[in-house]
Amino acid sequence: MSANVNTSLPLEYQTEQSRLNILGFWIFLGAEIVLFATLFAVYGVLGERYANGPTPNDIFKLKDVMIETLLLLTSSFTCGLAVFEMRRHHLKGLLTWLIVTLLLGLGFLFMEINEFIHYVHEGATMQTSAFLSSFFVLLGTHGAHVTFGIFWAVMIIIQLIQRGLTPVTARKTFIISLYWHFLDVVWIFIFTFVYLKGMVG
Repeated sequence: MSANVNTSLPLEYQTEQSRLNILGFWIFLGAEIVLFATLFAVYGVLGERYANGPTPNDIFKLKDVMIETLLLLTSSFTCGLAVFEMRRHHLKGLLTWLIVTLLLGLGFLFMEINEFIHYVHEGATMQTSAFLSSFFVLLGTHGAHVTFGIFWAVMIIIQLIQRGLTPVTARKTFIISLYWHFLDVVWIFIFTFVYLKGMVG
């Protein structure tokens, strides 16, 4: 079995199974890119159909959006630190930065839920206009992915505590880090093409 382990590679790439799993996850992310590209395309078509309802300038709160962005982008940085600690074989540091990443992710979700509640109080619901329908579907899909990522990372943290740092737990940690960075990239596009474009327009 040890002959199948290449210790010259980073821990998460040391077994062939891990390398295949990571490749498979990159392919999965390709499918996720298609999903979000479709949602962005729908928003691009419907994003200015307000049907006499609220416009982006009426409801978007730049301060709250900036806080959400700061939380999520910072979580991407701390997720990178977690992988850095993993490659140093420093389990305590890995767990610390993973937990910080999750707390930042929870903060993002809290802000986003409050944002949605604010919109509803302003009379901006999915039924109000095509703009709001496409907006809520796009952001809701991203938020659902973040929620899933948090639960997924919690399960990996539990495995790390129980089993320690092995090629298998390292591979799982690396894959969740790829997923988390992907969600941050999607948010950058949301921030740019939904919020900034909406408020400038």
